[in-house]
Amino acid sequence: MSKVKRKWDTLRTEYEERMKDAIPLRRRGKEIDAADTVQLLEAVIRAGDKVNLEGNNQKQADFLAECLSKVDISKINDLHMVQSAAPLPVFLELFEKGIASKLDFAYAGPMGGKVAEFINEGKLKLGAIHTYLELFARYFIDLTPRVSMVCAYQADREGNLYTGFNTEDTPVVVEAAKFRQGIVIAQANEIVDKLPRVDIPGDWVDFVVESPKPFYVEPLFTRDPAAITDSQILMAMMALKGIYKEYGIQRLNHGIGFYTAAIELLLPTYGEELGLKGKICNHFALNPHPTLIPAIESGWVDSIHSFGGELGMADYCAARSDVFFIGPDGTMRSNRAYSQTAGHYAIDMFIGGTLQIDKYGNSSAATATRVAGFGGAPNMGCDAKGRRHATPAWLKCGEEFGQQEEYIGTMPRGKRLVVQMAETFLEKMQPAYVDELDAVKLQKNAGLDMPPIMVYSDDVTHIISEEGIAFLHKCRGLEERMNAIRGVAGYTEIGLQANPKITKDLRERGIIQTPEDLGIDRGRANRSLLAAKNVKELVEWSDGLYNPPARFRNW
Repeated sequence: MSKVKRKWDTLRTEYEERMKDAIPLRRRGKEIDAADTVQLLEAVIRAGDKVNLEGNNQKQADFLAECLSKVDISKINDLHMVQSAAPLPVFLELFEKGIASKLDFAYAGPMGGKVAEFINEGKLKLGAIHTYLELFARYFIDLTPRVSMVCAYQADREGNLYTGFNTEDTPVVVEAAKFRQGIVIAQANEIVDKLPRVDIPGDWVDFVVESPKPFYVEPLFTRDPAAITDSQILMAMMALKGIYKEYGIQRLNHGIGFYTAAIELLLPTYGEELGLKGKICNHFALNPHPTLIPAIESGWVDSIHSFGGELGMADYCAARSDVFFIGPDGTMRSNRAYSQTAGHYAIDMFIGGTLQIDKYGNSSAATATRVAGFGGAPNMGCDAKGRRHATPAWLKCGEEFGQQEEYIGTMPRGKRLVVQMAETFLEKMQPAYVDELDAVKLQKNAGLDMPPIMVYSDDVTHIISEEGIAFLHKCRGLEERMNAIRGVAGYTEIGLQANPKITKDLRERGIIQTPEDLGIDRGRANRSLLAAKNVKELVEWSDGLYNPPARFRNW
């Protein structure tokens, strides 16, 4: 056995070599001129590099993306992009031009169709579709970026960054690169002499550039109460009475969409009618949903830690420092890695909408022609096996788990509630309950290693449709789970397979509960129950602190 003879600082040497041609571009401190950004990228990036271009749920390093799309392809090509989200056209332009060739990501949103198209045409090689926390983990294992490009509200000339309300992914992206001798470049809305606070220290940042315009922010979690339907209100009533009340859900995450918006707007009305104030919805891992304002103002919510910000909600959050996590400077700081960790281990329930549920209970938001990604839903929509602290809701769900003893005998253990909501038919009368998920077709079309499943059936504990709630975790086997799903799938192909006698038995055993079983009058499920019926009323609830984006203003 002999010691290996090698040079142990090759990463540092390579970093210094890249910086040699880039440092002369600095004007004052670490600041460069916007006009020199393409030249900077050509100096520090090498063909075949792993590169992180900060794309989040909401904020996007759009100026740096535009500059990367203008580099000389003979110098920079075949890049492996490792980034949370790719929701802007400019991100895909990199693959169109051949600057990038491979993508590992978590969320594509509106670019999901383009991602699938590029895969089919051979323009983009897909590494994997991750959850956010999964991708963050790989930044520190096998997907560490050599260059990270991030965005901030403000920077100073020493490289200190103020990421503020929309901190989101920036800390994990910066740290992964910088502590493996990588290069970090930040675009800022403005460069100032003094920051409100330092979110990213300057010695972790190599270059800052004031972008010609503020970075793009998507109001991803804003839902107009005016668009909530009676069917969604009925499902929200069932959720509150059949699940929130039954299990005493105090720690939770609400997925994006109108189903959970309806639940939030029913808390000050129907929730109070049920006597649930102080008993449920105390602690959230959640973006600042505008539709939660009435519940906050009514005294329902104790704390909210946020993955990211939400356009127009900064002033409101700052003024409610007892609820949101506010810094010494008086503004909120979001952090996706911390909030995803909280969502994985510290909550008792994840509830959210989906586009398709198959006959086994697997859930997916993918279609045959769209690689939309997952975001954080699979991370929160699963039973965290490493959890060791107990809460009443977690223990109760575990006690009811019909197959628990088959795995761990008589040993007591809790279980996360994972609730998927889907009306039987969605837009254009497309059935939500199907024999086979479109995700299976997408796997074949896009050449994926496996279908992009958002939540696997063994994690789903409840399904809610307008027909009722299926308590899947109480079932004693797969066939019984399938019968429970059929019992709430209405007139879809899956629902028409239901055996009335079996469905009746499942209702008697409490595995299926209809609105009538729960004592809910379907006739009451209408918009009169909403605490706010439009965006203007949300503004009024907030005492004028909520400043909604222009697209949501109609007054």
